[in-house]
Amino acid sequence: MESKLSQLATLGQKDKGPAFLSLISHALSQQDHSKLASELHDLVNFMVNQDSVGLVVGRQVLSELVKLLAEGAITDVDLRKRVLEDTLTLVQPRIVSYEEQINSLRFQLADLLEQEEEWSDAARVLMGISMDSAQRAGADAEKLRIYVRIVRLLLEDEDSVQAETYYNRAALLIHSATDRETQLQFKLCQARISDYGRKFLEAASRYHELSYVGEIDEEERRHMLLAAVTCAVLAPAGPNRSRVLASLYRDERTAELPTYNVLSKMFLDHILRPAEIKEFEKTLKPHQLAKIAISSNDKLASTNNEDTLGEPSTSARTGPSTVLDRAVMEHNLLASSKIYNNITFRGLGSLLDLAPGAAETMARKMIEQGRLRGSIDQVENLIWFEGHREEDDAQGKAGGLGDVEEAEDTGAPFTKHWDLQIRVTAANVESIVQHLTEKRLVNVAAVAV
Repeated sequence: MESKLSQLATLGQKDKGPAFLSLISHALSQQDHSKLASELHDLVNFMVNQDSVGLVVGRQVLSELVKLLAEGAITDVDLRKRVLEDTLTLVQPRIVSYEEQINSLRFQLADLLEQEEEWSDAARVLMGISMDSAQRAGADAEKLRIYVRIVRLLLEDEDSVQAETYYNRAALLIHSATDRETQLQFKLCQARISDYGRKFLEAASRYHELSYVGEIDEEERRHMLLAAVTCAVLAPAGPNRSRVLASLYRDERTAELPTYNVLSKMFLDHILRPAEIKEFEKTLKPHQLAKIAISSNDKLASTNNEDTLGEPSTSARTGPSTVLDRAVMEHNLLASSKIYNNITFRGLGSLLDLAPGAAETMARKMIEQGRLRGSIDQVENLIWFEGHREEDDAQGKAGGLGDVEEAEDTGAPFTKHWDLQIRVTAANVESIVQHLTEKRLVNVAAVAV
């Protein structure tokens, strides 16, 4: 092969192209895989590194080789992968001269690696594509497709940190997208990035939105609906989650999901039992089972509170250990506020399987963040729960039950309870008068006079 290449290099510029192209066909016709790869290696190396060949001829020959590889001239997958990798290694140092050919080779190699489910390797190959050169300037739509594909591949290997970097780049170009498929893939990546970043409320809303898109396959939409329910369950307890749970609970399709039991109990503010939690845990992905650290301040608060009580606690746990653990504890705490007017630190600890101090710490944080209405009496070691009309109203509005008139918050639970009784009594009297009027037993106009 080397002697042939040296001989052809002495030909005139017009004759070099056809002569070198004939060598490609000769190399591809070899039955011996090693010989085929070796001859193509020598040919590409000569084209790229010999100045006597010329840039025009070099591009012509490489373009033809890339085209034949894309058309499946090499049927053996391993051999084709080996040739692509070897060609890329040889041509990459001359990227300024052969950028178009290099990019085409990278796309082909990424396709092969994706078929073999080597997600991260495929993403790294696409990362090597030059996006800012003169030849690609202005191709925002193409850049967006490449970025979205890189994000999708990295998320398949659960590399959410690097995926977020390329997602941020894609977000700057999404305005230029006209292709519906690219837009939907970007939205799915958006939901998955939120999921991996533990922004479960955002992820649940985006998954649920995508589950209604008709262009997506029905089975895929079902998976997105299941992911929406999972993220809603894992989200921090509070009014915002109640709205998301309400929209999912009232979606008729969720009744067919295996996680519907947990969804319904969370929406209806029922306390979740350990057996139900274990069953739900089997449906979670690894990143959703990630361990969470307990701060040293929380540990110290739990210890100090236990010393103050002077009695051994029923549990030695100083806080939730996983994302699911935290979500369930916060939900059960919120559910208990709908059952009890008040509860002791020890009683709440027994309910949540936490040390009394840890239970108080969790309640305090939820009250601070506005996710739980109540107050803490540290003298009596009690947590007082206030009225929960706000959360109920949030759920009703999210479910399409109409607007609910909000009462003025006076800050006094007993005053609010008294006002509520007056409103209910007035409504009942109004209903009785209306009923009597319909029966013509009372003349409202005459009474008014």
